[in-house]
Amino acid sequence: MSHTLKMSRQAQQRLTFNKQEQGLYEITRDIVSWIESQPTTTGLLAVFYRHPSASLTIQENADPAVLEDLQHFFKQLAPEDGSSCSYTIEGPDNRPPHIKDALTATCLSNSVSCGLPALSVWQGIFLLEYRLPPHNRQIILYLTGA
Repeated sequence: MSHTLKMSRQAQQRLTFNKQEQGLYEITRDIVSWIESQPTTTGLLAVFYRHPSASLTIQENADPAVLEDLQHFFKQLAPEDGSSCSYTIEGPDNRPPHIKDALTATCLSNSVSCGLPALSVWQGIFLLEYRLPPHNRQIILYLTGA
């Protein structure tokens, strides 16, 4: 049996997004663009969202109704008025996001194959912005592989 040893590479990048309002924003193209600029074609991608009132998800990107259903679900679960929350430090629009954030992820990992995230044709990577006013948001991408 023969084994091939390949040199492992690592890369990291910080991307900033200016979100004008609450919603789900697909960022797959930004991530793919960065991966394509790297020499790594096979490996593992980690995506970390640096904010406690927003999160990440891998979700269907073909039918916008899926995203509308997700937003509707979160609004029912944690109403925007914050009346069901006791956290008050940052204002009422920051109360429900912490509940939503706990049910989703701030870090995702995905295989990279042939220089692309191993997503299906129906999947994309999304930022879930829970705050009402505009915010700058940062994600950190980390890629390791060969």
